[in-house]
Amino acid sequence: MFEVLTGTGLAASAGLNAYIPLLILGLLGRYTDLIDLPSGWTWLGNGWVIAIMAVLLAVEMVADKVPLVDHINDVVHTVVRPTAGGLAFGAGSSSETVTVSDPGSFFSSHQWVPVVTGVLLALGVHLLKSAARPVVNAATAGFGAPVASTAEDATSVVISLVAVILPVLVLVFLVGLVVFIFWFVRRRSERRREREAARAAGFRV
Repeated sequence: MFEVLTGTGLAASAGLNAYIPLLILGLLGRYTDLIDLPSGWTWLGNGWVIAIMAVLLAVEMVADKVPLVDHINDVVHTVVRPTAGGLAFGAGSSSETVTVSDPGSFFSSHQWVPVVTGVLLALGVHLLKSAARPVVNAATAGFGAPVASTAEDATSVVISLVAVILPVLVLVFLVGLVVFIFWFVRRRSERRREREAARAAGFRV
């Protein structure tokens, strides 16, 4: 079960920022004993791969904090984030960590399952993020973009670390995500009804 929680946390993190979970996996695998990457994923700990991901992370962190540019960044990452989520879930769920001692037993017969699962999880989080950002920008005249982006980056870092070190806490994030989705959908419905009511009142006048 811990394998699933580790993979879920890393994939969800990739939905917020494609490079943070992969970079954390690479750094932890290369410089610490907190995670032992399996043979098929050891490339994440390669020095060149870590350097490239660090550069890509820096570019995304800047682009995601500029209004309008953040929208273009989200469109571009509609492919990148789910792909990163698949990689993160696959690597994380098949790695030996401080809480997982026999990772191969869970996905032994279907190695493609964790990758596809990670893609879908990351895509879901990415779509939610992409839908919420225009609302934040419109409500704050663009000033909320850097604040929201910084919060997303920080959340991505925390979830990635928790997924590796204490994956059971990923459940807390999942509950919070479900609550946020319900709140966001309800809020958008209310705003739509308010706009329709305002238009109807204008026509009556």
